[in-house]
Amino acid sequence: MTLDRLSFMGLRNLTHLEMRPRAGVNVIVGANGSGKTSLLEGIHVLGMGRSFRTQQLKHAIAHEAQGMTLHGRLAGDPPIPLGIRRQRDSSELEMRMAGERVTRVAQLVEALPLQLINPDAFRLIEGSPAARREFLDWGVFHVKHDFLSIWKRVRRALKHRNALLRHGRIDERSLGVWEGELVHWSEQLDELRRDYMEAFLPVFEETLRELLPLPDLSLRYSRGWDRQRSLAEVLLQGRDTDRQMGFTQQGPQRADLRIRLQRRPAVEVLSRGQQKLVVSAMKLAQGRLLEQATARTCVYLIDDLPAELDERHRHVFCRWLEWMRCQVFITSVEPGALDGAWQPDTPVAMFHVKHGRLDTMKDFTTE
Repeated sequence: MTLDRLSFMGLRNLTHLEMRPRAGVNVIVGANGSGKTSLLEGIHVLGMGRSFRTQQLKHAIAHEAQGMTLHGRLAGDPPIPLGIRRQRDSSELEMRMAGERVTRVAQLVEALPLQLINPDAFRLIEGSPAARREFLDWGVFHVKHDFLSIWKRVRRALKHRNALLRHGRIDERSLGVWEGELVHWSEQLDELRRDYMEAFLPVFEETLRELLPLPDLSLRYSRGWDRQRSLAEVLLQGRDTDRQMGFTQQGPQRADLRIRLQRRPAVEVLSRGQQKLVVSAMKLAQGRLLEQATARTCVYLIDDLPAELDERHRHVFCRWLEWMRCQVFITSVEPGALDGAWQPDTPVAMFHVKHGRLDTMKDFTTE
């Protein structure tokens, strides 16, 4: 999927923005604070229903505006318009797709698969398991059609079990019922995650070899409970400690991806530049697997690609983007930071953001 039109109003410091991006590479340059990242943020909200810069979307609304309206159009026959509106004095997020009201964010996520590579992406290595679990489940969601319904049932059963654990007296019968539900759906969720990782790992390893050869780096899926015992056994034996804590300590809600280099946590060994390349390999591999499984492509949002990468690795990164023939939006402070990074036949559009205004600098095939 590619975006062929964007129109943003009331988004941070951007003025009324109109953009016709290319299906290939779109480079957005400008000084710090000019609005480059805000442009990526607007695309992210269109495809995810949320910002990557703030937990409360109202904070993304420009100070003088009463609301924010974001429009995009997915190229196709027919094209599919997308729309997001959020008023400052309302918590409601109005979402529309193809002229119809959208009630579930999952519909946007499915229509516009996005991969974000920005400073927060380092959380995949140095952050909590929640970030890695979100990464994993994004991939499973896009290639396993029954993932969302199973995931919701797990969440529902977990919520009820935790509520019972927090009661002064446990209703053993009710607890047993919800534990049965949790076990049943958790096992199915675990199977989906394991199947996905089996397909993902060889794609990731191939991608990483090209970006940064690290033969001793390993990526392993951990399901969230003892590998030697069934979840039913774990929940039964853990009731007393779970009751003391007030929540379920083991289960699929604790799943993780263990990233290690020579048996040590990768975050303790890798430089920042190496971490960025490992994270990028994970994101690119996820997009490649999506295309293999569904014939659909991701849109990549890359905030400050040149940062923490030397010239050689910038060029290698750009070669992957060219080879994948995906749509990409790249920001950079320096207009010349990616000079020479593209092949002669790669279509590149360059835009300049200054004081919240967007201008087309170049729209050309590199020479």
